[in-house]
Amino acid sequence: MAPFHLARELNERILKYGDRTAMRYRHDGHWRELSWTDLGRQIRMAAQGLLALGVREGERVGIFSSNRPEWTIADCAIFSLRAVSVPFYATSTAKQVQYIVDEAEIGAIFVGGQEPYDTLCNLAPSAKAKRIIVFDDGVDLRGGADAVRFRDFLESGRSAGGDEELDQRLAAASPEDLATLIYTSGTTGEPKGVILHHRTFQHCFEGHVKRLEVSDRDVSLCFLPLSHIFERAWTHFALNQGMVVAYCDDTARIVECLQEVRPTIMCAVPRFYEKIYATIFEKLEGATASKRRLFHWAIGTGWQVFLLRNGRRPIPPLLKFRHRIAEALVLKKLRGIVGGRIRFFPCAGAPLSQKIEEFFHAAGIPIAYGYGLTETCATVTCHESFHARPGTVGKPIPGVEVRIAQDDEILVRGETVTKGYYRKPEATAEAFTADGWFRTGDAGVLDDGYLTITDRIKDLMKTSGGKYIAPQLIETLIGNDYYVEQVSVIGDQRQYVTALIVPSFTALEEYARKKGIPFASCEELIRHPEVIRLYEERIRENTLDLAPYEMVRKFTLLPRPFTQEAGEMTPTMKLKRKVINQHYGDLIETMYR
Repeated sequence: MAPFHLARELNERILKYGDRTAMRYRHDGHWRELSWTDLGRQIRMAAQGLLALGVREGERVGIFSSNRPEWTIADCAIFSLRAVSVPFYATSTAKQVQYIVDEAEIGAIFVGGQEPYDTLCNLAPSAKAKRIIVFDDGVDLRGGADAVRFRDFLESGRSAGGDEELDQRLAAASPEDLATLIYTSGTTGEPKGVILHHRTFQHCFEGHVKRLEVSDRDVSLCFLPLSHIFERAWTHFALNQGMVVAYCDDTARIVECLQEVRPTIMCAVPRFYEKIYATIFEKLEGATASKRRLFHWAIGTGWQVFLLRNGRRPIPPLLKFRHRIAEALVLKKLRGIVGGRIRFFPCAGAPLSQKIEEFFHAAGIPIAYGYGLTETCATVTCHESFHARPGTVGKPIPGVEVRIAQDDEILVRGETVTKGYYRKPEATAEAFTADGWFRTGDAGVLDDGYLTITDRIKDLMKTSGGKYIAPQLIETLIGNDYYVEQVSVIGDQRQYVTALIVPSFTALEEYARKKGIPFASCEELIRHPEVIRLYEERIRENTLDLAPYEMVRKFTLLPRPFTQEAGEMTPTMKLKRKVINQHYGDLIETMYR
């Protein structure tokens, strides 16, 4: 049996599945299909094109695009040459792109649309890539760059040949080959390139096969950015298992996409579930009393069935009968929102409210909630098919060890853990304990093998009264609300907790129109006394279970969201608290007067 390598593994699947559908994507408003054979042909042509450009073994090649089949085709072509794939977030700023291009010494780079292309063209001369390959046919290539369209690039690769050298490289491919550098910006400091080898992915796949029930009959919807390890590792795992991968080309239309594709699996972050949950319950508030009672009865019935199934216990006949009624009247309709065929949702990336997790389980939409980092090739822990424990992130996947340090930091060890950061020996040394455990920076507890995340260690706040505050917990409780889009909690070295809140303006404007509240702008709307009272009431209701010192005493509504462009968010949409506190320093100080 040949040693593991992502390109070699994919070639085996291409031979196995042939004319079966490998990928689905939307083009000109219609869903199109790409067979395994055609996928293999395009990967081969792209690899030949890179070979013709002189891409060497170990050379870094960039991908700067939103999700599309060409993203994965380029990724696999880079692997086929034993080169190193370096993804960029589609929302990356010019400064972030320039840093990565310089440090990784990227020669060729694949780009998606006009915006990333223009960003590359405007980089400093020292940082410009040798060759830009453009996916989108609609991009205006006038920009002074050495650029070629992807379709022409494929044809030039086919004409150039190079089959013998390509075959030789693939024959020599090893699990020890460097597969990718994934740059994590974090919430502080300069970006760090996480080193992941092909062997890392091998152990990741092996752990997932043992933990999750998947097959080549599954359809996976690619929704999260492929530049993030979660979606990228999962997409390669899905192809490794022979699944069909469908690409969502517009995240704003995700519900429509779900209903068209009807996937069986889709990776998502907690915000996705929070929005669905909040929308459902907001609509429920306007329903009749009898419909509300029916809804809660159905969810309660679904929860009873989940508990029995989760514990692998039989369902009594009467409960089974009630569940069939609940299914017909309520639960089936809820599942229809996400396409009606979801077997489970892999979920990670941020805290998920236990009540929301339990709601989805009760509705018959299992969430395989887990935990991981780029440095661990995504997954450290996740729920099993049975014996899931909502409120935790599950147990470590096979082959991964977890322990809790004296300061409650979660430490990880295993073959899925990075060997370090590219060209950053000091940062690499700091990331590991003396006995080789990776420091995650997250705090947590282990109970009977189940891991619970309590907070980011660096995010923990201490009030001036000496009480420790976990801001992510408070932000999750407040952020679950239908009328809240973003929230940043303040409280470190302060006498009480406050918050900056960005409303969900679509929901708030709808509320204002119903209540007859006049407004000409977002700024005017958030200053209205009735709107402020609405948020006071909802914050109080959503945080009733907090300790008194954790309660939000004052808050300020903001007229615009926190953004990556303003430096307030990372590409993975995590808050940069220091920057936010600087930008809104005056408003924050006002809340403490």
